Amino acid sequence: MTGKKNFMNKSISVIIPNYNGSSTIGRCLEAAFSSEYDNFEVIVADDCSTDNSAEIIKKFPCKLIPLDEHSGASKARNTGAKNSSGEILFFIDADCLIQRDTLTKVNKALLASEDAIIGGTYSAIPYDKDFFSIFQSIFINYSEMKKEPPDYIPTHAMVIARDIFMKSGGFQENFLPILEDVEFSHRLRKTGYKLMMNPEILVRHIFNFTLRKSLKNAYRKSKYWTIYSIMNKDIFKDSGAASLELKFNVVSFFTSALLLCLFLLMDSYFAFIFSVIIQVINIRIINRKLFRAFLDAKGLPFTFFSGIHYIAVYPIAVGVGSIAGIADYLSKYERI
Repeated sequence: MTGKKNFMNKSISVIIPNYNGSSTIGRCLEAAFSSEYDNFEVIVADDCSTDNSAEIIKKFPCKLIPLDEHSGASKARNTGAKNSSGEILFFIDADCLIQRDTLTKVNKALLASEDAIIGGTYSAIPYDKDFFSIFQSIFINYSEMKKEPPDYIPTHAMVIARDIFMKSGGFQENFLPILEDVEFSHRLRKTGYKLMMNPEILVRHIFNFTLRKSLKNAYRKSKYWTIYSIMNKDIFKDSGAASLELKFNVVSFFTSALLLCLFLLMDSYFAFIFSVIIQVINIRIINRKLFRAFLDAKGLPFTFFSGIHYIAVYPIAVGVGSIAGIADYLSKYERI
């Protein structure tokens, strides 16, 4: 915390859960302490890391809170909040980099809407510049910002008044490994709080995605999204990264694949034509705005290769993840 305090600048607690984040936490904290804002603290709740994260964190003037046992991101975030002193809580992840003016925009946003839970998202272009990382960052940026009000506020950039958070009971700790922000958002919305996204609040994410990591991430998120959506009875809802566009894209892929098999096995030109029509609808109508986001961010060549990945590769991981989610729900969660 540096500089002369401005009475209009509410105190902000930047809360970061960390588990074995040694490859990114240093850059995360360096970005945080490069902020132009003059009234903030940084709290890192370490979830029993087994790498050298703690040694890296101790190099920065932040508050390090070690958990007694490995308990997950929800417990880490709740612990960070309990040890905070700021009027505003700003949750980010250990692989996110805030910009110099991010906290200024956080303060401005909450001053304008003090009873709202406000979200930011990833910048379109991430910290790392490889293809799959950029693809993911643009996809998340578009998906989380396209709808107002949003269905949820992501914890990679969540702004909330401290008193509201503490009254809410915090993130549910006995929950799925991910999506605690979705459950939290839905719970607070049901009690009357407004959810809103602010396109000026951006963090640069460090993905380091390869094709394998990209598909593994898609599979994992799809699996738990499916479980949660079945529990919540909103499987067909347009919900951020679990968008209707993505769901249609996955259905289009598997339907087209089936029709092409019929074409090859039975010489059914009707099947071939129908598969083409489905993909034209998918690209030109349903997912048109996503492709525009790719084009605006990185130009035509990137959009071409992103389109191939999104239409012909990405749906495999998402679809298989959905099937795994249904199987897990039926075997583990149905009776809960």
